[in-house]
Amino acid sequence: MEIKVLGPGCANCHTLEQLTKKAVEELGPEFTSAKIEKVSDLQEIMKYTMSTPGLVVNGKLKHTGKPLPSLEKVKSLLKEEA
Repeated sequence: MEIKVLGPGCANCHTLEQLTKKAVEELGPEFTSAKIEKVSDLQEIMKYTMSTPGLVVNGKLKHTGKPLPSLEKVKSLLKEEA
């Protein structure tokens, strides 16, 4: 599973990155091999969305903008792509 957290480096982007890492950890062995990448390049971000933060799972935009998803919502979004 490939996960990208999109954002230029704002507090919300960092929070989404931490939520994503925690979600992967809590989901257990099936998800521990997931590759999480923080993407801050604006050209790359704009391939997916104009609003940040964004969460891309296996090439699909799963969340963008505010409000930030809860930990449970991030888990749900990851499970959809498992």
